[in-house]
Amino acid sequence: EISKGKIDKKFIETNTYSLKTLSTPRTARVLSVWLVGIGGLIFLSLFLPWQQNVEATGTLTALNPQDRPQEVHTAIPGRIKEWRVIEGQFVNKNDTLVVLEEIKDDYFDPELLRRLEDQLNAKRDAILATNRKLGALDSQLGALGQGLQLSLQKAQNKYQQALLKVTSDSAEYQAEKVNYEVAKIQFDRYNTLYEQSLISLTELERRKLKLQETGAKLISLENKYLVSKNEMINTLIELNSLRAEYGDKIAKSESDKSSALGYLADAQSELAKLKNKYANMVIRNNQYYILAPQDGYIVKAMKSGIGETIKETDGIATIMPAEPDVAAEIYVRAMDVPLLAKGRHVRLEFDGWPALQFSGWPSVSVGTFGGSVKVIDYVDSKEGKFRVLVVPEKGEKWPKQLRIGSGVYGWVMLDDVPVWYEIWRQLNGFPPSLYAEPDENEKKDTKSDLKTKIKVKK
Repeated sequence: EISKGKIDKKFIETNTYSLKTLSTPRTARVLSVWLVGIGGLIFLSLFLPWQQNVEATGTLTALNPQDRPQEVHTAIPGRIKEWRVIEGQFVNKNDTLVVLEEIKDDYFDPELLRRLEDQLNAKRDAILATNRKLGALDSQLGALGQGLQLSLQKAQNKYQQALLKVTSDSAEYQAEKVNYEVAKIQFDRYNTLYEQSLISLTELERRKLKLQETGAKLISLENKYLVSKNEMINTLIELNSLRAEYGDKIAKSESDKSSALGYLADAQSELAKLKNKYANMVIRNNQYYILAPQDGYIVKAMKSGIGETIKETDGIATIMPAEPDVAAEIYVRAMDVPLLAKGRHVRLEFDGWPALQFSGWPSVSVGTFGGSVKVIDYVDSKEGKFRVLVVPEKGEKWPKQLRIGSGVYGWVMLDDVPVWYEIWRQLNGFPPSLYAEPDENEKKDTKSDLKTKIKVKK
């Protein structure tokens, strides 16, 4: 710019090689712009929110045990007589799956039920006859008791009469004894007078005759008294023998009654055994037909052919319930269990469904399905991992084509953190962080579940 003549600067820059080598290429400037832009985006993305998660794998199962595949067992041993289903067939509850026939010789008799019924009727008749015999024995005991009372009253009256007669005869005997003493004294006095020649011999003989009469009468009254006394003793003996006689009859009747009661007890026991045997036989006859426990599909027959012998409690077939309450059974590491709680959101990827999962940004994931934690086991299940059951979230529908046993890959979603923090955590191997203790949330969920169950019960 010193001289007045101007030099075309652009011409020099474009036509001078040395100056061209000093200028920055355009592609480099464009690349630097892109790199700065990408670096800025990467730097800004480090501050984006990232949702931490716990990865787990597992399979599909049913939440309720009754909805899981189950084996149908036989309760009795037998031989397969007929198959009434095929594999893959849908069956309703109580549909017949297999018909068995008997293999034990104790149950070969086709009229066994009728014969057992005849034995039951015979035993009932025997019990009825025994009850009638007990009634007759009770009547007999009552009659014996009344007869004993009447006979005792009669014997006691007779004893009282004999006692009164003994008293009367005793009084007469004592009175006559006094008369005899008086007659004897008079005879002695007359004898003295006779010796003194004051009375005649006739008068003395009259007194002697009277003394003899009085002595004879005294002997007669004494004999009468002794007879009455013996009659009273005989009456007392008869009274005691009457008690012994009726006691023996009553004891015999009571013995017969005790024997009848013992037989009745044995008969009732045998009747109960026969009833039990009859009921068991009725139930056994029903066990020849193996029924479907619930609606479902026959998955696999464990026994095949006709005439194959099976043991009791052997499996016949596997049945899959028709409409199971599907749940994902996933297993998480022990170090991640403290981070989980009931109700936590879970994203699931099922085998056979194409999916694109961004674990930190579940909102942009494609082909995954939402769920929530329903059950967390309190003990490890296998290889130090804990089982977690995940059910569909409210308003979320899982595919109907899902089958029990299909593989599942899940992400249990935790709290949001910046991307840079997540990178730093992964590089250092730190566990995910939480802002609240899962135990408290789990307790609250448990209490709310209990309250809900109590309300439902009420």
